Amino acid sequence: MRYRFDIVVIGGGVVGSSIARELSRTNAAIAVLEKNSDVVDETSGRNSAVVHGGFAYDRGSLKAKLCVEGNRMMGDLSEDLGFPFIRCGKVLVGNTDEDMRTLENTIRQGYDNGASGLSMIDGKRLHELVPAVIGSFAMFSENSGILDPFLYTIHIAENAHENGVSYFLSHKVVSIERRNGIHIVTAGDDVFEAEWVVNAAGLGAKTISDMLGITGYKVIGSKGNYLVLDKTLGPLLPMPVYPVPSNTYMGIHVTPTVDGNVTVGPDAVNTDDFSYYGVPGDRMEYLRESASTLWPHISRKDVIRTFSGILPKWVDDKGRIQDFRIEIRDDIDDRAVNLIGIESPGLTAAVPIGRMVSEMILERTAFHSKDVWNGHHDKPMRFDDAADKTLVCSCENVTEEEIVRAIHNPLGVHTLSGIKYRTRAMMGRCQAGFCHMKIEKLIERECGLRAEDIRYMGPDSWILSGKMRNGNGK
Repeated sequence: MRYRFDIVVIGGGVVGSSIARELSRTNAAIAVLEKNSDVVDETSGRNSAVVHGGFAYDRGSLKAKLCVEGNRMMGDLSEDLGFPFIRCGKVLVGNTDEDMRTLENTIRQGYDNGASGLSMIDGKRLHELVPAVIGSFAMFSENSGILDPFLYTIHIAENAHENGVSYFLSHKVVSIERRNGIHIVTAGDDVFEAEWVVNAAGLGAKTISDMLGITGYKVIGSKGNYLVLDKTLGPLLPMPVYPVPSNTYMGIHVTPTVDGNVTVGPDAVNTDDFSYYGVPGDRMEYLRESASTLWPHISRKDVIRTFSGILPKWVDDKGRIQDFRIEIRDDIDDRAVNLIGIESPGLTAAVPIGRMVSEMILERTAFHSKDVWNGHHDKPMRFDDAADKTLVCSCENVTEEEIVRAIHNPLGVHTLSGIKYRTRAMMGRCQAGFCHMKIEKLIERECGLRAEDIRYMGPDSWILSGKMRNGNGK
């Protein structure tokens, strides 16, 4: 098929979808091209789920400015878009004189960045806030918080879609040309024509930048591995606990989730493979031992899952990590917005990034504001809301009604992981041991699919490849 749009956004993660949502306030025809089968399959869904305070980034940097803006608006965004967010605060725990100096400098940097609610607290106050923590004092950031990164991203994307944005999932961009001022973008088996192209491809941003003719960037992958702990430990951790940060790394931390679990990590391992998310056994033990020096409740028996995420870090020739780059290169392409190195705090900063990119485009093309734009998204259905209490996932109390509603999501995601991220089914202690095939059957029924057509996540993640027995039981 051949399509014509005003703006094509490449990348449907939290940043690309935030850009599309901001632009949907106008009459522009907008398409989002996402190479994966869902909008949370990469970095947007593979992170610590922390809303950062803005104190950890260089003075005057885009990371600092946009992070502070995102932090301030997160409460309103949560109300508008119906995703869980808790402004629980966080502590950076220290023990030595050097730790004290580093944290005091971090506070000064934070206030210079426009952050607020930062203070040094003594050991007594630290242990009032987090009784089980090991440490002598801490920096307390009262405005930091935690959110559900899956629903945050999904609801931004669905709200963009509800305001007229077209989503094309499983559409990997393979080429970009520009002819007579129009971009010709080939993705999957389709061709998209557009005046504007926005490169919000995250891990693939360098590849897209090269396709646009904007070359020379060096992007490395920093892989962070995590442990997920059982909900029984959630009450012991009221807020994220961090070590004293270095210049480039916040360190292995322990973080509660909005649903009651605890995550441990990440470490930081450089990688050239942007698609491998396995967690080696030695990294699991390293995470457990490292984080136990801060919070001693990490036992092997409580680990119910591991996961990892990869951050795209833009570095200079000496390997030094650079700021966000959000640019229009008039000398190469005056109708392309290029985003490079959008790593942490990209989750916190996503909506301010969206507004920044929208303003850059609207300064050059006079798209008109819509008379009616809806910035609201309903909260997801949960057990208490369901009329039919038939359980599918007993660990997380997810009903059949919730599963069915998730299967019919606006973006048309029909993978098992897509249902998982929208409902929390399969995220409990048994890790899908009892509900996996029930959900697979519901997808078959609701979508009219064969069992062999259903995937866990990507196109090669088969659930079933065929029948083991014929109709005679053989």
